[in-house]
Amino acid sequence: MSDLPRKAVTRTAKLAALPLGFAGRATWGLGKRIGGRSAELVAREVQQRTADQLFKTLGELKGGAMKLGQALSVFESALPEEVAGPYRAALTKLQEAAPPLPAATVHAVLAERIGEDWREYFLEFEDKPSAAASIGQVHRGVWHDGREVAVKVQYPGAGEALLSDLTQLSRFARLLGPLVPGMDIKPLIKEMRDRVSEELDYELEAEAQRVHAEEFADDPDVVIPEVVHQSDQVLVTEWMDGVPLADVIADGTAEQRDRAGQLLARFLFSGPARTGLLHADPHPGNFRLLPAAAPDAWDTPDASDASDASDAPDASEDFESSDEEGAEGGAWRLGVLDFGTVDRLPGGLPGTIGESLRMTLEGDAAAVYGLLRDEGFVKESVDLEPDEVLDYLLPIIEPAQVEEFTFSRGWLRDQAGRIADPRSPAHQLGRQLNLPPSYLLIHRVTLSTIGVLCQLGAAVRLRDELEAWLPGFVAEAEENEEAEYAPEGEEPERDPEGDA
Repeated sequence: MSDLPRKAVTRTAKLAALPLGFAGRATWGLGKRIGGRSAELVAREVQQRTADQLFKTLGELKGGAMKLGQALSVFESALPEEVAGPYRAALTKLQEAAPPLPAATVHAVLAERIGEDWREYFLEFEDKPSAAASIGQVHRGVWHDGREVAVKVQYPGAGEALLSDLTQLSRFARLLGPLVPGMDIKPLIKEMRDRVSEELDYELEAEAQRVHAEEFADDPDVVIPEVVHQSDQVLVTEWMDGVPLADVIADGTAEQRDRAGQLLARFLFSGPARTGLLHADPHPGNFRLLPAAAPDAWDTPDASDASDASDAPDASEDFESSDEEGAEGGAWRLGVLDFGTVDRLPGGLPGTIGESLRMTLEGDAAAVYGLLRDEGFVKESVDLEPDEVLDYLLPIIEPAQVEEFTFSRGWLRDQAGRIADPRSPAHQLGRQLNLPPSYLLIHRVTLSTIGVLCQLGAAVRLRDELEAWLPGFVAEAEENEEAEYAPEGEEPERDPEGDA
């Protein structure tokens, strides 16, 4: 492959073949059952073949096809286990790897965007990419000042490919529906289309990463690589070692899973409060687990938006050798990559979210319903019973009702099944609720983060993070009381101790 497959007719043909392939495998499965094989065995084989074709195609095309695949990958926990098994491995591949571009194409982009003398900026540059993902791939290098860096190079034709893919995928979005029970794929694809220009703008990405790196520079829990250089279609950042979150999901200990989950929740809610920005691409390929003092052996590839899992050291060996150093005092930290998609929230997360959560936990159905109606979650033309709305919301916010909640695939399947089943009252009520456009990305990020927490199976003190960072979750009277007893000239403590 000499370039990103970008001819519209070629990409459209490959994507259009997917529904035909699904139908063909259904016919093949029927033939096998007629031939005497058990329906269950044939169904699993059909599911496996479907997963392989779907995600192989999405990964090879990169662009919007792979972007959608990565977004869907965090929701595999919502699938019934008998269905999730065949899909899980194919979905996970999209979080961490994709076929790379050849060196000649990468060199041409660097020469065009940095200059013909681009090699003078580097003491070393590795032609083999450490990561290849949806719109760009990452190469490891050493900057001229001696810093190890990650060089993110955008695929030629990435913008055209993104729009072409997402347009085509929206035409058969309903066929992807079973991959994410209870979630409408079409709005997800539309939201991705609306953000194409931001996704491709490395200047915006660099600025968002700089803001985060500055704010979290001395943070004991979260690590953000600094931006070293930025030009059109090329972004150079500090290199980050660590274990990809996908490896923690696959091989991490309970302590590592819990720590990763706690820090992921902390970053989700503290980021907007501290930077006015919401990191909006929370799939496992964008996170690393780092010990407090990373040993040289932890030299796994950085990805910025993914990494080549085949090049990474065996995760179980890393975990075994690093348990003693990392677990002592809860010293694990969360490394965060890829700021290409962010939601700009100057005042932090909307206070409506915290207020509605608090009032739901207090059982104040009338107040919750009034707030949701005022904010446009319930349209003026719709009349609902406040108590029924409360009953709909309570199971969803179960993690905030207790001191510590263990996220699991089983819990997420129950929630997805409750909302997706057309016969359930929850499904009928959910269809009458409305999601205002300003909340769409926040909603997707929250759902995606919950999906990752369920993949981790993490025990998380979510309420701690909500109380510390979510506006409106703590009643105003309580906040005033905290401020009253804070030492003069000091703000009340907002950062929970967590598990450190």
